[in-house]
Formats: sequence, structure tokens, C-alpha cells
Amino acid sequence: MPSQTLRLSSAERWELQSRVRSQTLRAGDVQRARLILMLAAGEAWSDIQAQLGCSSAYIQRWKQRFQEQRLAGLFTRHHGRRVAKRTPALEARILAWTRRPPNDGTTHWSSRRLAQALGVNHMMVMRVWQRAGLRPHRLER
Repeated sequence: MPSQTLRLSSAERWELQSRVRSQTLRAGDVQRARLILMLAAGEAWSDIQAQLGCSSAYIQRWKQRFQEQRLAGLFTRHHGRRVAKRTPALEARILAWTRRPPNDGTTHWSSRRLAQALGVNHMMVMRVWQRAGLRPHRLER
């Protein structure tokens, strides 16, 4: 890949360096700041890939966004998915499945096995069980 260096203003360089030193920013934000600083220093893409553990497509994407929008282009467009809400219907479904015997031959449900069967997080299953006062390993069928 062509290693065309980026030109940074002193304010941009200062901001990127402070992002790299930050211990409160997301790791992705820090990595992108480090990437731009490495590109501005004229480092080869292969060296950047080795140090950051990223692909050339990653480098190209963030270099292009930085060139188009400068610092504003370094923020991600997608910040993950929304947190699943514990609804009464979901709680009822978890409790109903808890009272049924597992179909894999085991004697009771574990939170992880039930969560996998229902497609939810195992901590949600644990919170529902705790709220209902259930201990599936102590249920007698």
C-alpha cells in the first residue's frame, strides 16, 4: 500500500496524543488515534499492521475518514447493540423453561445452558432466578 504521510496541525497532534495516553477512552478510540499518529510519522502499513494487529482495510478506512473529516471522522458510527430489557414476558418464559426438565438428559438447568437455549444472556437468567427465589439445583420434580 502506498505510504503517503498525513499532515497534522499541532492541535490535532496534541489531541491525538492525549487520546493515546487516555485511560478512560474506549480501546478502539485509542487505537484509531495511535493509527493516525503512526501514519503521520510515515510508518509503513506492514509495521502498523504488526503493531496494532489490524488489517490494511482498517488502516485505509480510518485514514480516509480522517482525511475527509479530520478528528471528527475518528468516532465510530455504531456503538454496539442496545441492552436487552428484562420484560415480564421474558421473565415468564425463563421461569416456565426453568420448571421443565432439560432435554439433554441432565437433572436441572444451569444458567448458561438455559440462556443458550433461550438466546439470552446468562446473567439475565440468574437475575430472574434470584428475583423469583428459584434455585434450580434444589428443585424436585
